[in-house]
Amino acid sequence: MNRHFYISNDLNDLEQIELELEQEGISAAHSHVLSLDDAEVAAHPSLNQVEAVLRTDVVHSTKVGAVVGVIAATLMIYVVSLMGWAEKATWVPFVFLAIAMLGFFTWEFGFIGIQRKNNRFARFEKALKRGKHIFFVDIESENESILSKILKKHPKLKRAGDGPSVPQWFVSLQERFGVFNRSF
Repeated sequence: MNRHFYISNDLNDLEQIELELEQEGISAAHSHVLSLDDAEVAAHPSLNQVEAVLRTDVVHSTKVGAVVGVIAATLMIYVVSLMGWAEKATWVPFVFLAIAMLGFFTWEFGFIGIQRKNNRFARFEKALKRGKHIFFVDIESENESILSKILKKHPKLKRAGDGPSVPQWFVSLQERFGVFNRSF
């Protein structure tokens, strides 16, 4: 899948694009709008807003923290083994310490990440502060022509580049969750 970013100042236009994508069989889970004016985006029910947690760097930072935690725990177990401390007592407290270290580093890095903006959206900071909206679409290669055809009808939309997409299974999960939400 490919992710394409666009900048607009017209939420009505973005809503129309979203409806046209859905008419062509591309679900709402494939597109999102990032804006500093959440109330205005919420007033357009067809638009799929970026969740608050995904605006932060919590996911990326938590993964980094888990890697650091695994390294620290492994290093601690290695030192304990090398020094022979486990033979004097047992391995149980050292294993628990390793698990605690893993948990601590994962939690701490996640805590730091929740205080930072998502690094994938940092390049759009100036546009967002000027009141613009970022529209991005995750689309399969075979649907690129459909997207191009729709976007030709919307000349006010400014292309803002490409970026890494989420996996297809994640988009499928969002689609199922959307169906689940609409049933209530």
